[in-house]
Amino acid sequence: MDCFDSLLDAKERRVLDRLVRPIDIQRFLDELPYSTDPLYRCPLRVLRERRAHCFDGCLFAAAALRRIGYPPLILDMFPEAEDDEHLLALFKEDGHWGAVAKSNFVGLRFREPIHRNLRELMMSYFEQFYNFRRRKTLASYTRPLNLEAFDRWNWTVSDEALEAIARSTEQAHRYPLLTPRMSARLSPVDERSYRAGLLGADSKGLFGFSDKL
Repeated sequence: MDCFDSLLDAKERRVLDRLVRPIDIQRFLDELPYSTDPLYRCPLRVLRERRAHCFDGCLFAAAALRRIGYPPLILDMFPEAEDDEHLLALFKEDGHWGAVAKSNFVGLRFREPIHRNLRELMMSYFEQFYNFRRRKTLASYTRPLNLEAFDRWNWTVSDEALEAIARSTEQAHRYPLLTPRMSARLSPVDERSYRAGLLGADSKGLFGFSDKL
């Protein structure tokens, strides 16, 4: 049983009560500074500390989506090499998938619920999923993980379950997106798209970037 609402104070409840659509949740995440801290924050800590990285933001979005009637589903996206994985909180409208996400990259955030299946949703991220060498790196994705399985650890209000959730996504079966021949033929990201995707990014939170921006 989720206990998120039971620990909210009046101000926190008012903030969450304004998040009545998936896009409202995305806008809330977009306003938060991107966390470069080497730790995980549960959704309650994200709300109180107003910081999040990809993992934290995904779990917050899943918790907020559950408050408005969606199951708390997340999905992990994996690169082939030299890049970070990326997590999405999923939701479905009229049989079509959408997503909410926190990212340092402009193009790795919200998706409208217009995608007929998960592969179609994944491919909508493909061109924007790249590394500092301008290589397009998205290679595979996991089946959705329902976070209700972690309710007994109170994942919305405690950090105790977060490592277990991270391990579950790491160990989940992955569905490949490309064949080796496809991967070998990929062109690099053009300079304008590369810079546009990094607009406002914190270089400390980017895989391998260090002082390259």
